[in-house]
Amino acid sequence: MNKIFNILFFLLILIFFFYTYKYYSSNKNLKEKYYNRKNINQIINNKITDLPVLSNDTDNIIEFNNSINEDTHNKKTRSFWNLLKSK
Repeated sequence: MNKIFNILFFLLILIFFFYTYKYYSSNKNLKEKYYNRKNINQIINNKITDLPVLSNDTDNIIEFNNSINEDTHNKKTRSFWNLLKSK
């Protein structure tokens, strides 16, 4: 039973690779790739013309928080390097 399952699984994998190769090497697919590569600038320009222009609504939204500087000045200094010094 296990041998039959392995053979069927192997055949399915071969069939998958065969059809994948057949599709990617077909003339239809090659023509489409060539057409898209040839006209990529035209395709991009067509997509750009349809983009809407958004208005800027971010004026005075972000305010700088200065509490970080105040917190660092109030804390005591770190003594990591003092731990490495020999006594």
